[in-house]
Amino acid sequence: MEDKLVTLAIRTYQRAQMIKSVLEEHGITTVIHNLNLENPEMAVGVRIRISESDLPQALKIIEEVELAWEEDKGMPKKTEAHVLIPIDFADHVEQTIDFGFYYAEKLNAEVTFLYVYYTPAFTISSNYDVSTYSISDNEMLRKITGNANADVENMKNHVNRRINQGEIPKRPFNFLLKEGVPEEEILDYCKKNRPDLVLMGTHGKKISNELIGSVAAEVIESCSSPVLAIPIETELSSVFDIKKMALLTNFDQKDLIAIDKAISFFAHDGLEMHFIHTSDKNETWDEIVLSGIKTYFSSHYPDLKVEYALLCNDNPIKQIRDYLRKNTIDIMAFNAKKRNIFARLFNRGLAYKMVLNTDIPLFVTHI
Repeated sequence: MEDKLVTLAIRTYQRAQMIKSVLEEHGITTVIHNLNLENPEMAVGVRIRISESDLPQALKIIEEVELAWEEDKGMPKKTEAHVLIPIDFADHVEQTIDFGFYYAEKLNAEVTFLYVYYTPAFTISSNYDVSTYSISDNEMLRKITGNANADVENMKNHVNRRINQGEIPKRPFNFLLKEGVPEEEILDYCKKNRPDLVLMGTHGKKISNELIGSVAAEVIESCSSPVLAIPIETELSSVFDIKKMALLTNFDQKDLIAIDKAISFFAHDGLEMHFIHTSDKNETWDEIVLSGIKTYFSSHYPDLKVEYALLCNDNPIKQIRDYLRKNTIDIMAFNAKKRNIFARLFNRGLAYKMVLNTDIPLFVTHI
């Protein structure tokens, strides 16, 4: 049967020509489709089309080359492979170390622990319309920073002891202390250093409120790197404890890259994947696209045990949560689309809501 053409991406004519050249260097036949055939360079966007069988390879290539092009425009260069573990000594999640060092071994990476602490640099008092500032007690500042350094030293000893006892792989690790607001410093670090994975602990909704979970939620929603968030009450101690994984999809082609990344991180013998699509109404089109998704995964991932679900409800968070509980899902993965700050402030995305409404680990990509 003839391999059908699928749309890989829609880009400007100039960018499409560049992508076409790169793909064909890798042996992938590429066709550019445009409605304005007489003056294609005047089009707002053109379709880059390839054979369906080339889609997994092409998606990886286009992600890599476009990222490289963005770097040439001034984005920070990626550092050596490393896993970032933001920590809070008051509410430490031991499994973040287990998973962090497992993935550091898998990725041949080092581990960076990031601890963000807050010091009140000054106080503000108001005298009518005039604000006055006074420097806070130096002794208090010394105590805060001294405690932070002592906590780091204790954690270093703890990690080295676990490595020496063979509980976690022997990987290089370091600690970074920064003063500031945790979510802001974590996001700033990720933007500048682009870790391969961020491991974070969360409290879980049973023992937390929105304020407590907001740091992890903010990082998951806005971070540029993949994030694995692990609730403090999880019973998982390794990736091999994950028997069932749910992947949310909007039938977007970028989801294919995200799904491929999730599979590369978690796939092992016996893993069962559940693909979930939510909608506020029952669309025939969803059934058609789902059929295509089934065909795609049966041909490209023939060894995976896969289940599919279309959830139709005006309360998707509740329905997703009910599905996870009913099917005893161990971890949920999805792709969080990049959104501007106003959208994040006034209309919290799925990533933010799921951190505050579920007790299972979350794996979130940002493609």
